[in-house]
Amino acid sequence: MARVARRISDKRLLALIGRYLRAGVLIHDEIQPSELGTPQGGPLSPLLANILLDDLDRELEGRGHRFVRYADDLMVLVKSERAGQRVKANLTTYLGRQLKLPVNEKKSQVAKIDQCEFLGFTFRRGKLRWSDAAFADFKHRIRELTGRSWGVSMHHRFDKLGQYLRGWMGYFGISEYYRPIPELDEWLRRRVRMCYWKQWRLTRTKIGHLLALGVGKRTAILTGVSSKSYWHLSRSKATQVGMTKDWLKAQGLVSIRDLWMKAHGYA
Repeated sequence: MARVARRISDKRLLALIGRYLRAGVLIHDEIQPSELGTPQGGPLSPLLANILLDDLDRELEGRGHRFVRYADDLMVLVKSERAGQRVKANLTTYLGRQLKLPVNEKKSQVAKIDQCEFLGFTFRRGKLRWSDAAFADFKHRIRELTGRSWGVSMHHRFDKLGQYLRGWMGYFGISEYYRPIPELDEWLRRRVRMCYWKQWRLTRTKIGHLLALGVGKRTAILTGVSSKSYWHLSRSKATQVGMTKDWLKAQGLVSIRDLWMKAHGYA
């Protein structure tokens, strides 16, 4: 609050911010007092954090360091590991003594640039790409949205998938790592075919849909009566011939590749 007061002279606004910080947080339907820090996720928290950490920015600039900071995520770029260890020790001391902020040692490290992650990104062989953790989270969410036991219409499923894919690629689409994109698209289509196969349920319904999609009668029947798993049959000749890439797109499925290409100015 002392640092906020450097920029704000209105006592009513300062009092309002103080009340906000002391308002407490909701934990398991019960309001708990907040005696330290700012409420996580609150709209005021990032602003107060930036006001507090502005002193850190000035300190780093004064020392001539090249750095990037977003909220409390910070990366300082130096030329050697020895310099990195020295800077880390100095900053830990500065944050603790001057700003009363403890450094999370588990999340802090001195490492080469291709071993670092920042806001979900990393550098590999000189190219920007999403981190392994961000990619794992992405695939996990896709599995949830294409879970065959999720009892929603395909229209609703495509809406939610489209929202998530556009949002994710809107952020991570600047990654220069193209290699997994076609495989991701193929994997996504297979999972959607699996959802359709589960939704059609009855053998007669499955065969009828396959025939309507142009699959040969013998192939449609053999696939429709098969007792193999949904996942196995989602890659069968019948489901791929019937539920083509263009057909799935017409139903509303968004292409990951198209979104990546658009993000890089190819579409």
